[in-house]
Amino acid sequence: MKTSKVIAAPTSLLKKRVAVIGMGKIGTILIQSMLKAGLLSKEQIRATVQHPDKARTLRKDLGFQVGTNNLDAAEGADIILICVKPQQVGQVLEQLAPITTPAQLIVSVAASVSTDYMEQRLPTNNPIIRAMPNTPSMIGCGMTALCKGRFADQSHVDLTRALFDTVGRTVVVDEKHMDAVTGLSASGPAFIYIIVESLAEAGVKVGLPRDVATLLAAQTTMGAARVVLETGHHPALLKDAVTTPAGCTIDGILELEEGKLRVTLIKAVVKAAQRAKELVFS
Repeated sequence: MKTSKVIAAPTSLLKKRVAVIGMGKIGTILIQSMLKAGLLSKEQIRATVQHPDKARTLRKDLGFQVGTNNLDAAEGADIILICVKPQQVGQVLEQLAPITTPAQLIVSVAASVSTDYMEQRLPTNNPIIRAMPNTPSMIGCGMTALCKGRFADQSHVDLTRALFDTVGRTVVVDEKHMDAVTGLSASGPAFIYIIVESLAEAGVKVGLPRDVATLLAAQTTMGAARVVLETGHHPALLKDAVTTPAGCTIDGILELEEGKLRVTLIKAVVKAAQRAKELVFS
């Protein structure tokens, strides 16, 4: 398993034509980040949405071609980004099947939809990469896991990593781990927001103004995460460095352990991963 935080775009990416099927939040975030990083130009992009009014608005706001016809957008594209809801993936792929070619790379961000499921709906043995980004991608602090289908090779993985590195970090995993990724990094931000909210409420309880308490809680959470990432030290070792003998922190940790915070967080990730596994589309 390898992670990345440095954008190293293949030179060939600068010439690729990209189609975004389902230009919702994640599609917009990805494309805007790729444009900002200089990986694509607006002339290389075509996108689709369901409603003509939305298409007109996006064309005006984003400055590239946005329509409602998936076939028109995908035909001739080098990379097709599938950004629709999981239950819509099968329909979209069956729609695109008549015009796809083996040279087109298919990248899907739909949760729980396997590469095998997608390969069965395309007769052309397309290289397929499945991606699982998370919502912090909107500010360039995302975490995306990638896995490849049967017909994708390392060049396809490298190309896709370059795209998703524009919104944060990437990791390549075996597909059997993608449900666990969904439970941890895709659902995880919601769990962290609850922790930040709870810390802020605690600050209010001990007399801090709410805005100050929220800032302290959020910045402390971000700082602690960055220390883990930048030092590479185990979280337990870093925790011990904060926990002085007979100090304040150990009393707080004892309360957390008594309240079973550790076990509860583990169970939350396990439950979310199990739910992701149950979302089977046929």
